[in-house]
Amino acid sequence: MFELENIELTCPSDVFLKVIKGKCKTTLIVMIKKGRNRFSEMKRTLPTISERMLAKQLDELEKDGLITRKAFPEVPPRVEYYLSEYGESLYPIVREMRKWGYLHIEKQERTEGDKGE
Repeated sequence: MFELENIELTCPSDVFLKVIKGKCKTTLIVMIKKGRNRFSEMKRTLPTISERMLAKQLDELEKDGLITRKAFPEVPPRVEYYLSEYGESLYPIVREMRKWGYLHIEKQERTEGDKGE
């Protein structure tokens, strides 16, 4: 007999969503993968995110082991972010999820356009 008493069951999909949930996290993963890996580049590309929020999202991605941060001992200081090996394993999933998101946006726009006719 299998007993479930005192065992918390975790849904793997919920864990995945919790890790990538956050303002622009999937966009940050894509940007870092494509070589836009400096804070200033990310901030310029994402004007709707505050510096504080951007720093928070990068910190969370680093704590989850998806990105690594490399500080260069220069003046002025330079920091670059890279996908970790673990983050690389997530990248194809993020890429496909974003493709689906674009398809869904197009579908909604077509549906809205049909209503206006």
